[in-house]
Amino acid sequence: MDTTVTTGADEPVWGGGNRPLNASYGKLMMWFFIVSDALTFSGFLAAYGFSRFKFIETWPIADEVFTHVPFFHGNFPMYYVAFMTFVLIMSSVTMVLAVDAGHRMMKNKVIIYMFLTIIGGAIFVGSQAWEWATFIRGDYGAVETKGGRILQFVNAETGERAAIADFAATIPGERTQHESAKGLWFADESSLPTFTVNEVAEGLRANPNILIRTEQITAEGEKTLLSRPETLDRIKDAKYVVEGANLVRNEYGSRLFADFFFFITGFHGFHVFSGVVINIIIFFNVILGTYERRGHYEMVEKVGLYWHFVDLVWVFVFTFFYLV
Repeated sequence: MDTTVTTGADEPVWGGGNRPLNASYGKLMMWFFIVSDALTFSGFLAAYGFSRFKFIETWPIADEVFTHVPFFHGNFPMYYVAFMTFVLIMSSVTMVLAVDAGHRMMKNKVIIYMFLTIIGGAIFVGSQAWEWATFIRGDYGAVETKGGRILQFVNAETGERAAIADFAATIPGERTQHESAKGLWFADESSLPTFTVNEVAEGLRANPNILIRTEQITAEGEKTLLSRPETLDRIKDAKYVVEGANLVRNEYGSRLFADFFFFITGFHGFHVFSGVVINIIIFFNVILGTYERRGHYEMVEKVGLYWHFVDLVWVFVFTFFYLV
């Protein structure tokens, strides 16, 4: 039976057959996977956008969260994230060159460009793991009120964030020192923070230059800074000391931000890691001459489609989490 589709002028548009759109079965399946995965990421990012819009007044400011650079101390907002993005985009460029070299049956160039792609992907995954560790550990600390609000601390003289360790008092006997031989909290409690609420409050009262900054964002796009009397009154509501971020508490602000950060960047990081593993497999197949014997490098092109998709998704994740 003839399956050819024709227009009103009886001109064939698509004859179907075994290679629709002149693409192999493997390429079509890769495209189906990419489309379905794109819908999944779209759903995640839409949920993130809705949550951010709903809690816009208390959402963390990215420039104040992602300020770290490995081996350097200081405030470098977005520098390292920009570096990660540049590395991933350049790895997409080397993948394009590898696919082009494959089309021209230039085995040695395919090997070189795929090796560079793998290196770029490995750097990105390692950088993302480091960023996660830094985000989880935190560096300033904050306190959470009974109503679940986050209170951060600022040095009134410099206008910069103040770490709890810089002003918290040490109160003898404030907590029981658990040893590994006793270890009661291992069974009954979560890991204890470095300081207690009472130690933070006592240190705050003893340091007149320390003020509280709430997570509420003003019309100028900055968090609300309380006066000294308001600071002393607000610290009475503190219930927990929060250090870093996890799925329960977040020293940077809304806990939803941490939840989405871990889930979406983790999901994307898993895609990049999977792409690196697949690229390594294809890389060794190229070295062994598998695709030379087949007479084509279509597998390199198919994994290239996946890699470009991963890079494109990161552009949206980078925009949503770090830039907007």
